[in-house]
Amino acid sequence: MSDTIRVQLVRSGSGRPKSHKDTLQGLGLTKLNKTVTLKDSPSVRGMINKVIHLVKVVED
Repeated sequence: MSDTIRVQLVRSGSGRPKSHKDTLQGLGLTKLNKTVTLKDSPSVRGMINKVIHLVKVVED
């Protein structure tokens, strides 16, 4: 398991529940196709699992 993970927003958060929008903002994903590099931790993995239908994940 690597120490970083790249996450890209591939579907919009518009029309989604507030908790999904808040999770995307917490991950730093504010615009469509934006990619962020995050530290791979259980809390980040949990946030990603909550919005997995909106993001694409690439392990570094």
